[in-house]
Amino acid sequence: MLLKKGGKTMGKTKLRIALLGLGTVGRGVYDYLIERDDMELAYVLSLVLFDGIACPVAQNMEQILADETVDTVVEVIGGLHPAYEWVKASLEAGKNVITANKLLIAAHYRELVELAEEKHVALRCTAAAGGGIPWLTTLARTIEQEPVIHISGIMNGTTNFILDRMHTTDVGYAEALREAQELGYAERDPSSDVSGADIRRKLVISSNIAYGRVIDENDVDVCGIEQITDGDIAAFRRMGRVCKLFAASRKLERSVVAYIEPTLMTPSMPESAIPTNNNLISLTGERIGKQSFYGQGAGRYPTAYNVLQDCVDVSRGWTGFYTDRLEPTAVDNRSVVRQYYVRTNGVDAWLKAHIEKVLDRAVITTPVSVTELHAWAKARRAVDPECFFASLR
Repeated sequence: MLLKKGGKTMGKTKLRIALLGLGTVGRGVYDYLIERDDMELAYVLSLVLFDGIACPVAQNMEQILADETVDTVVEVIGGLHPAYEWVKASLEAGKNVITANKLLIAAHYRELVELAEEKHVALRCTAAAGGGIPWLTTLARTIEQEPVIHISGIMNGTTNFILDRMHTTDVGYAEALREAQELGYAERDPSSDVSGADIRRKLVISSNIAYGRVIDENDVDVCGIEQITDGDIAAFRRMGRVCKLFAASRKLERSVVAYIEPTLMTPSMPESAIPTNNNLISLTGERIGKQSFYGQGAGRYPTAYNVLQDCVDVSRGWTGFYTDRLEPTAVDNRSVVRQYYVRTNGVDAWLKAHIEKVLDRAVITTPVSVTELHAWAKARRAVDPECFFASLR
């Protein structure tokens, strides 16, 4: 099979790969690559090594950059630095880059995409969104056929595990988080997951590819689940609803809707039944309608699987990024109007003017925009750090 990208057609070639990082995902990538005879693991570069590494260990990044026989760099060290410097240098040296680093791609999206196009090399990051789900490659294939107009779903396994445990058992937030950490679903520092920052980066990358736009992640309204309590879960049960941390974006004529927030779903909604650390992500095409993709959103081998799939695509001639459309676009959530469950230790003037129903320890608001509610909650948490809200769908 031949793949075409950027006007080039190439047969399958044997890649010589330098693997940066041997952490959880890196070790999974190593295990896959070392078993293949159609790809050569030329180097590993990692602060953490293990006995019996069956390939050369690079002393530094300069050694890899100077080796002209290395055509592909796989970056799975995570974080922004030195990942940014090493990925940029690799692209400038004319090497393909495959990464699982959503923080890096979201922060330097336009710069890295343009650099890959300029150097006629591949930049791939399928594992950065969806874990083991082939989500970004599906988006790329879809937009070649028709416009994608909407993206939504559960995009973080850690928070879904926590919320699922709280709903299906009697454990509280702290205990559910501890269980997630023990099972390897949550990092020692879980703040990126539980705050919604991790999902925001995935949503930004997905939306940019789907719509051919470039949005700033700092413009995306986001609320995590750190403030949720047993009392909130009990209230949701009485309402016949299930809470999920939900992400959504939509392409508008001159802007993009993009937000992440706790969302109360009825049992009839597919997302409400997603268990443990799984994800369910959906796209809506102009003609094909809604299509959904389910699977593990994290883990050593699910994530490494998508890294390897990127390697296969590059070996078959894929160059550039998933899209070359890079139109800077504003985020505007004023058109999305919802009712909200709000719990806070008092009622200020804004909330008093927007109460539709009073519950035991919370209220249901009248319909308000995502922009207005998130702005109010941000200001309110300066007074009440434990303030929590969730939209009703």
